[in-house]
Amino acid sequence: MSLPEALCVGTLEEIVKRGNLTEVTGADGGPFQVLGSVMGPDPVGSVRIFSGEKIGKVVYVGIVVPQIQMDSHMVFAFMPDGSPVPHYTLDSVHAGGHFAFHLDLIQRADAGTHMVYNDWAHTPLTETYEQINAMEGLSKAALEPRQLTVMSSWMVASRATEEAFGQLDAPVRAYLDHWFSLVEGEVPAEVAADLADTDLADRDAKNRALLFSPAVDKVWAQISRLLTEPVAESIRLQLVNNEIPG
Repeated sequence: MSLPEALCVGTLEEIVKRGNLTEVTGADGGPFQVLGSVMGPDPVGSVRIFSGEKIGKVVYVGIVVPQIQMDSHMVFAFMPDGSPVPHYTLDSVHAGGHFAFHLDLIQRADAGTHMVYNDWAHTPLTETYEQINAMEGLSKAALEPRQLTVMSSWMVASRATEEAFGQLDAPVRAYLDHWFSLVEGEVPAEVAADLADTDLADRDAKNRALLFSPAVDKVWAQISRLLTEPVAESIRLQLVNNEIPG
């Protein structure tokens, strides 16, 4: 496996194992969706979908196109609509000669008015967040301010040297371990009280609609050019809600 694939698929396998998830397969028993591209007749990747009891839906998307030096892997682990637990996301890429990654726990409430929630869901990540930002060989990715508004303040998105990328296993695991502590634990009463003013399902639907909006994230234009717009849209629609394909 390449470094990006190993980092993302290893994380996916841990989520599936610890979350006791079941894969939603395609008609042939393979991945839910096999991806083709405008580059030629051969498949360039896949969409895999999983579901479970505590975790609402997990979506993995892998796209590997050697002709354009693209090796992209991402996993989104979504909690149920009404849960206050953040969603886990990891994106690991080698494209155009550069390594890059995106790591976050996507918030379920307005951070500016819910500090009790922040201190439960995100503040424990601060030490790891600071360690990542202090690593040699990383440079912050250029994200637009409006795109940052749909992510958490503990989000990390950076380009990386090959050496730095090879050191990401520990911080990625630290984010995952904290996330699982929330998934597997009880919601403290003070956190539930702090969130009493928030319709968690409604906010999540709006947040995900923006998070995966082509108008907010320009990556969808790139995916559309590579895979065609209908295929890109079929991937996007798997991310905006927790509906499990039949």
